[in-house]
Amino acid sequence: MDAHGQVVALRDATGMFFESARTAFPGAGDAAWARAAALDPGSVGPSGAWRLDFRCFAVARPGGRWLLVDAGVGPANGPAAGWAPVPGRLPAALAEAGIAPGDVETVVLTHLHEDHAGWTLGPDGEPFFPEARYVVQRVEVESLDPADPVRDWAVTPLRAAGRLHEVDGEHRLAPGLTLLPTPGHTPGHQSVLVEQGDGARDVLVTGDVLVHAVQLADPSVPYSHERDRATARAVREALLGRAAKRGALLATAHLTRPFVEPDGQDPRESA
Repeated sequence: MDAHGQVVALRDATGMFFESARTAFPGAGDAAWARAAALDPGSVGPSGAWRLDFRCFAVARPGGRWLLVDAGVGPANGPAAGWAPVPGRLPAALAEAGIAPGDVETVVLTHLHEDHAGWTLGPDGEPFFPEARYVVQRVEVESLDPADPVRDWAVTPLRAAGRLHEVDGEHRLAPGLTLLPTPGHTPGHQSVLVEQGDGARDVLVTGDVLVHAVQLADPSVPYSHERDRATARAVREALLGRAAKRGALLATAHLTRPFVEPDGQDPRESA
């Protein structure tokens, strides 16, 4: 288990992406690839493959309660089954961290891609976190294709159960927890700023604002599955600048190191 203050990294899965790294990140130069390999050597798979983690983050709340950012690849029958390494091990990772599903009071979905919404439901089709509300940007729901499998897997049942909470723009979720609109990867993508206090460093949970260390080596590098590459680039550069200015760590969903400095360095080596 890897943690920074009250933020705990929970790895749901590890696997190879269905495209090579150079296909997924067109336009990256050799210097950026070399620096990316140094920043995140675990991502370098055989023959140019991209090895990535699929990670959620738990944030401690008062009274033994927890907030979860993202819900991983999910069970074997979840919507990510066509391409991601399902079933994920989030239930085991939660147990290892001493977190019961009923302890989770809020699940923030950074966006509605299959590998971030998988454990909204369990294999039985019931909400996996029985006491949680699920918070997502309204524009993310509105922009979701009617045929997208996440609509039937997550949006429709959570809305029917009264568990789906849609917000608009920057939103103060609780003291020390702010949702930041970070569109580009998807229209309603959001990141989460965790202000820890007591001298501890703030943490920015990035979602898919950046998905590979090559985008830390060169933030202008696009990702082939960004909905709006120009917006994604501007948002990525702004978020990295914001993190650097306030001395915040980045909590990343897909790098093989969960916590990194805004320049990509390991915080244990830069402290």
